Amino acid sequence: MAEDWTEKYRPGTLKGVVGNPKAVSDLLEWAKDWSKGTPRKKAAVLMGPPGVGKTTLALALASEMGWGLVEMNASDQRTGGAIRSVALRGSLTNTFNDAGDYLDTKDGGMKLIVLDEADNLFGNADRGGIPAISELIKETKQPVVLIVNDFYDLSRKSSAVKNDTLQIKFQKPSASTIAKTLRSIAESEGVRTDDLVLRAIAENAGGDMRAAVRDLQSVAAGKETLNVAEVGNLSQRTARKDMYDLMYAVFRKGDPMAARKASFDIDEEPGFVLLWVEENLPYEYTDTGDLVRGCERLSKADIHLGRVHRRQYYGFWSYATDMMTAGVSEARRTSPVSRTRFRFPGYLMKMSRSKSVRNMKNSISEKLGGHLHTSKARISSDVLPSLRVALKNDQGLRALMLRDVGLEEEELAFLLDTGVDSPMVKLAKKDAEPPKAPGKAPRETAGEKKAEKPKPAAGQKSLFQF
Repeated sequence: MAEDWTEKYRPGTLKGVVGNPKAVSDLLEWAKDWSKGTPRKKAAVLMGPPGVGKTTLALALASEMGWGLVEMNASDQRTGGAIRSVALRGSLTNTFNDAGDYLDTKDGGMKLIVLDEADNLFGNADRGGIPAISELIKETKQPVVLIVNDFYDLSRKSSAVKNDTLQIKFQKPSASTIAKTLRSIAESEGVRTDDLVLRAIAENAGGDMRAAVRDLQSVAAGKETLNVAEVGNLSQRTARKDMYDLMYAVFRKGDPMAARKASFDIDEEPGFVLLWVEENLPYEYTDTGDLVRGCERLSKADIHLGRVHRRQYYGFWSYATDMMTAGVSEARRTSPVSRTRFRFPGYLMKMSRSKSVRNMKNSISEKLGGHLHTSKARISSDVLPSLRVALKNDQGLRALMLRDVGLEEEELAFLLDTGVDSPMVKLAKKDAEPPKAPGKAPRETAGEKKAEKPKPAAGQKSLFQF
């Protein structure tokens, strides 16, 4: 099997990481701070879309600084226990191996702890992962790098991620930057081609360097010369835009047709798009006339969506999409262009919180029900309200919930209406830990006499004489 070119040509130095020079310089400065001592922000978060070089930069940094490397993928090892056993346990020592075991060495070399896909933490399988990451950020004695695609999703779950980390944002590299990298790889592989071919591959990748390298490898396999015809066989990879891109096109670009075209690159149903436009419309159109016209277009879009549901004829989707994108864009007449960040739909946030609350209540009720021998419904309606009050005033009860009932830290924080980083949760966790085994008796110091064993009375047999 041919070697994967994305790994074969992954840059081993910071100089080789292209497309995000500011991200490189910011991370290097942070690393240099570690060489001077422990910096205030002991963890860095690399955020950005897939394929832009986040993991590559972290690995290159470890190589450049001469640091050892502990790499964990949060998708595969995402439980709190796994994170604590490898990352956190090892980070509290001077040096450690890849399993997190302490190495008794005088050298005490640095290790870079890389937690990839750190935002992919969800569901019961991940229970405990967020508190473990928060604990890692606060207590580590080794540099930590978290790699995420969606920083917001992770930061809203942990104040430590939001407040105690250096956040470094990555941008998609330009097509010309990607083409230069492809040129270097093609020359190394002995493949003759021209700039037009490489540019076509680069543009097709949509800012994803990793995808571009893989595309080059797929079309160049077994060939000495690469032409445009072979590149034409690549499946078209449309660069997907997110909802913020679409909102910009609708409200701030001033081109209704561009807004309509931008909707084609959004992999969401029109009903979801409608909620976004509805949420941001009053903030973007401050003129009453513009707002009225925009609401009229949204109303017509909603009518078409209703027809879809009633008649199951999805052809009406296109009419709805045109109204909520091009129609709303054209509704602007006099409103000044806003510079504020677009808002996530409040309705979706409420629904998300509601689902999260239900899942949390069900999990807690199930655990308590096993101890109290009653139904989840009874626990939820009759026990939880009183338990919340009791927990706020009883430190011992909080520890008991973690130790004996088996609640997770997130569940206890939910009942206390606080964060997993709060003092009450931390203290409960500490109290719930089993007592440490007694240590060995101290060795006799010089000058101390050993305590003499009592001698048996006359005529009395010792234990060993029976």
